[in-house]
Amino acid sequence: MEPRWSSSKALWERACRSIGGGVASSVRGGVYPHQLYFESGKGAHLIDIDGDSYIDYVLGWGPLLLGHGHPAILEAAHAQLDRGIMFGGGNMHEVVAAERFLSALGWAERLLWTNTGTEAVQIALRLARAHTGRDIVVKLGGGYHGWHDTVLASYMGYGKGGEPVPHSLGQPASSLADLRVGLFNDLDSCAAAFEAEPGRIAAVLVDPTSSNTGSVAPEPGYLEGLRRLCDEHGALLIFDEVVSGLRLGLSGAAGRFGVTPDLATYGKAIGSGMAVAAVAGRGEVIDLVLQGAVHSGTFNGNPLAMTVLTATLDVLSQPGVYDHIDALGQALVKGVRKAAIEAGHVVAAHHLGATAMVAPGVPRLTGPDDYAEADWEHWGKHVVPAMLEYGVYLLPGGRLFLSTQHTLADVDGTTEAFADVFDSLPAPRVRENGDS
Repeated sequence: MEPRWSSSKALWERACRSIGGGVASSVRGGVYPHQLYFESGKGAHLIDIDGDSYIDYVLGWGPLLLGHGHPAILEAAHAQLDRGIMFGGGNMHEVVAAERFLSALGWAERLLWTNTGTEAVQIALRLARAHTGRDIVVKLGGGYHGWHDTVLASYMGYGKGGEPVPHSLGQPASSLADLRVGLFNDLDSCAAAFEAEPGRIAAVLVDPTSSNTGSVAPEPGYLEGLRRLCDEHGALLIFDEVVSGLRLGLSGAAGRFGVTPDLATYGKAIGSGMAVAAVAGRGEVIDLVLQGAVHSGTFNGNPLAMTVLTATLDVLSQPGVYDHIDALGQALVKGVRKAAIEAGHVVAAHHLGATAMVAPGVPRLTGPDDYAEADWEHWGKHVVPAMLEYGVYLLPGGRLFLSTQHTLADVDGTTEAFADVFDSLPAPRVRENGDS
């Protein structure tokens, strides 16, 4: 009998001969033992090329908040395909989508369209520097803000100093010359950065929930403190919501936590699988694109992406949608915790909006420090493959993305699988306060 995932393994080996590393995105190279290849998706389920079905908590690495093949998304996309994909000029849909998105956010005056989260962050930083006439940006350790040289630093294993730690081969030291690093949920570290660089800091860039290293709520007063520091020193506050946007609710982090940034970036879930991102914020800052701050992109605001984005907002605006997702998150976390306790495993589990988080080997998860202490080798090499055997598709980094199309039956099946897997595996390595 052919071993499971034999077709995916064969296709991956074939891909290695024509695609660098055999993957279209380097992070997929971290999936053990190799990435799977899929044939189709429907609702909260995927089918791979071997015909096996999975409950999907990867959801395209975050974009598919409405699941696979949502009728409203398919209808919008099909209708626009008949009219045209892009025109190289303006279209009504980019205006309608902007009006709808700004209305949903409730705080931003204008926005700019782009295509990826990495691009959106770069545009936001350019605008902040143009507005302030300064160059230095402070980011928070553990935050991921795209693969661009100027921000891909102090992400994993970031240390405690204020100097950025490069994350990739090939990053020139000069690309990080204007980057400084504070600590997430630590106002003093940001205050120290402002004191060390008086009058030189253009912006503080923060993922309000440290989406890639914990998916946690900020400590009470933290975002308010960042807002106050930026105001006192004439810098802009930028929220990176490329991952969390719409997953925290229609109004994002500003609405959920009651703190208004000057600019915020969005991507992934706003497009339901389309390549679309945005920078939203104060009108006087956004309008600098008409005063010499270059913002361009061939595919920006294309009508196909815009119609799908508007359809996404239509679905998410319906009553009860976020209540349904919240109930799923609560049930999932409760089930994982129960499974871990019964198996004698130390596991932290929580959910925030439409994202759940499971971290093996740590008793709590409050941010990047705890996240770095978790036993991710155990998760990636043992838990993820074992859950695949039960028909559950997970990310290597512990996040479980929820969609409107998941059901309580999906969650129950998932937590039962966790119970069996935890029982069958040795416990993860436990670390606390940096001690092995």
